[in-house]
Amino acid sequence: MARQTRQQRRARRAQQAETAPAGRPPAPPPVRPVANGDAQPERRPAPAPREGRRIPGSGFIRFVQEAIAELKKVEWPDQKAVISGTVVVIVACVIVGTWLWAADKVWQYVVQHVLLR
Repeated sequence: MARQTRQQRRARRAQQAETAPAGRPPAPPPVRPVANGDAQPERRPAPAPREGRRIPGSGFIRFVQEAIAELKKVEWPDQKAVISGTVVVIVACVIVGTWLWAADKVWQYVVQHVLLR
């Protein structure tokens, strides 16, 4: 299952705060008597292991469902932001490409005319 949004968590906490008694600590676990007269906290039985077989492909289906849920939370950029980001990347590529081309030509000259003489 996809993670809750901050707004959903806040709403859940507010609902829990309304139903919980104010200023009181949580109640201790229930006590049950034992044959020798001593009282011991009640222990809950361990959950039983799941029985049955896992359906093949269910992990992939769950992954796809969670991915779709996460993609719905994404704030997608508008057309103006996409265009400006693309222009920045293209300009940066041209600058770096020009720098590498110039450095290659300089080192080519150094190797051919200075080192290999």
